[in-house]
Amino acid sequence: MDWFFILAVGLVAGTISGIVGFGSSIMLMPVLVIEYGPREAVPIMAVAALMANLSRIMVWWRDIDWRACGVYSITGIPAAALGARTLLVVPPHIIEATLGAFFILMIPARRWLASRQLNLKLWHLAVVGAFIGFLTGIVVSTGPINAPIFLAYGLVKGAFLATEAAGSLGVYLSKALTFRYFGALPGGAILKGLIIGSSLMTGSYFSKRFVLKLEPDFFRLLMDGLMLVSGVAMLWSAR
Repeated sequence: MDWFFILAVGLVAGTISGIVGFGSSIMLMPVLVIEYGPREAVPIMAVAALMANLSRIMVWWRDIDWRACGVYSITGIPAAALGARTLLVVPPHIIEATLGAFFILMIPARRWLASRQLNLKLWHLAVVGAFIGFLTGIVVSTGPINAPIFLAYGLVKGAFLATEAAGSLGVYLSKALTFRYFGALPGGAILKGLIIGSSLMTGSYFSKRFVLKLEPDFFRLLMDGLMLVSGVAMLWSAR
């Protein structure tokens, strides 16, 4: 029943993240922390996130802006490795509290970024990549902050979903390899991440037909609600 619930949440999370470009980690992380604890949940989610991003790349392959992806990744990848290494020396209860606070703080941060209507240039993505890459190494998801950045660069719909996923793929791969190198990603965690990631991939394929039909404002509001619930759950677990 535990696996059934986790995979069901993964399917829903994969569908929603396939529509709005983020959300799978926010939905899944509290479930994984409760089931496996924060120290194991973070590496498992890193593997699952790899598969989620890979699925969005496969769905929207022809729409990827490779220049934007490359510039973002060139700083994001090493920064993610540094962030992941930092995470491994932090006590578990601090991880839970940090994740919870971060999820809640992303609600006003996402709204602020969206309200500024920023118009970013290509070089801005390198600066943002370093900052978000490091944060992604420490916390589980920076999607709600990452999304407005790529939108401000001028990407929309399939191009946004694919390019953000392609940039994030390198960041999460760097994070997963760092965990593996320092012994925090054993074979069992990899297997769990692959199983959970398969539900995210399935959800991503379901999502394509909804991208042009559903109101984005509804899903932004939904994500704010999910971040609030997830953040409170993580803070409660850290008590």
